[in-house]
Amino acid sequence: MTTRFTAYYRVSTAKQGASGLGLDAQRRAVEDHIKATGGTLVGSFEEVESGKLDNRPALADALAHCRLTGSRLIIAKLDRLSRNVRFLAALMEDGVDFVACDMPSATPFTVHIMAAVAEQERKAISARTKAALGEIKAALSVEGGTHTSRRSGKEIKRLGSPAGLAISRPDLGTAAVVARADAHASKVGPTAAALRAEGLSLAAIADRLTALHVQTPRGGSWTAMGVKRVLDRL
Repeated sequence: MTTRFTAYYRVSTAKQGASGLGLDAQRRAVEDHIKATGGTLVGSFEEVESGKLDNRPALADALAHCRLTGSRLIIAKLDRLSRNVRFLAALMEDGVDFVACDMPSATPFTVHIMAAVAEQERKAISARTKAALGEIKAALSVEGGTHTSRRSGKEIKRLGSPAGLAISRPDLGTAAVVARADAHASKVGPTAAALRAEGLSLAAIADRLTALHVQTPRGGSWTAMGVKRVLDRL
């Protein structure tokens, strides 16, 4: 039987999300793995979020899609999923199988070790960053004090970017919400439409979907209005 995959892509900054930087490489890695294994991609989800945070809507949607379709979650690299050992442990206990393209043959034990190393690396990076910022702040706190950037060689007189963000994309949040709603409707809609064609009311369809353990966009129980929104999106 052909293995079905649901892809999850993540970048850490809005700039990367808007430019596609990082996402293209992740997509290529996922596509290459699926092609090599003869699998099929049945869904994909992406978001801009820090790996430090475990409450990620797009990831939750991806996991719900895996449960709904019986597919396997696929990510380009383990750190795209999380650098938190407890989070990965909970994910494996939840019963959703996943594979990382950079270590496709890894066992759960290996994943735990790699996650522990990644988490330690994240903490070390954070500590080094805080220490470096502390040194810079100390230098700038002296009247007339400056700091020379090791990377650019330029003299710094203040922290932060006076020009502000390089990009402004207030539409990204709304677009992401709409995209998630459309993606969810595309996977649940055909089932709801088929039940509607059989003459079931919206409330009856909601009860049927709930009984089948089909996830709502927010993980709750289905309502007649929720079914109507899905059907309206088809």
